[in-house]
Amino acid sequence: MLQDIPPPTLREAGRCVLETERLTLRRPTLADVNAIARLAGDRRIAQNTRLPHPYLQDHAVEFVRNVANSPREAVFLIEHNYKPIGAVGASWREADAPELGYWLGVDHWGQGFATEAARAVLDYTFEEFDIAFIRSFARVTNPASRNILEKCGFQWSGVELHRFQSLGSSAPVDCFRLTRGVWASLKNWGSSTRRT
Repeated sequence: MLQDIPPPTLREAGRCVLETERLTLRRPTLADVNAIARLAGDRRIAQNTRLPHPYLQDHAVEFVRNVANSPREAVFLIEHNYKPIGAVGASWREADAPELGYWLGVDHWGQGFATEAARAVLDYTFEEFDIAFIRSFARVTNPASRNILEKCGFQWSGVELHRFQSLGSSAPVDCFRLTRGVWASLKNWGSSTRRT
């Protein structure tokens, strides 16, 4: 039987490294600030995420510090061939379930990296924490992100309006849920490992 375990703490998630066939996922550090700011600075990323635009080094520093200081974040930098290409994580914005979020630098779109990274974080989250489901959202104008969620087993659950800093307004998003049962039935989707 699963235990009632709180969301990850800094030390638990901070020591964790997830590895997939092509990617390494690890906690971001201040040494990653320049790469994060460069990658996240593209308006196309901000238009589909909660990231501000322009995305400056100060934003990257704040991001790294927030991840390091928050006991309710399991956020990872995505690396391919030892170079940062984006970020992925499960954030406990709501008490009952974490929210999966991800973004990749534009040069890395369309290569399956986001799906691979998302699956690793989903495995980590369901294996480590007693949660019934994970939420995620995608702008209705972002079919690529919706496709990633569907490949990970998420099921559509409705539409909401969410505020986007880069737009200065709200926009409709498709809401998705992945239950523990569906995740368990799809668990054989690939290999991801964790080093501690």
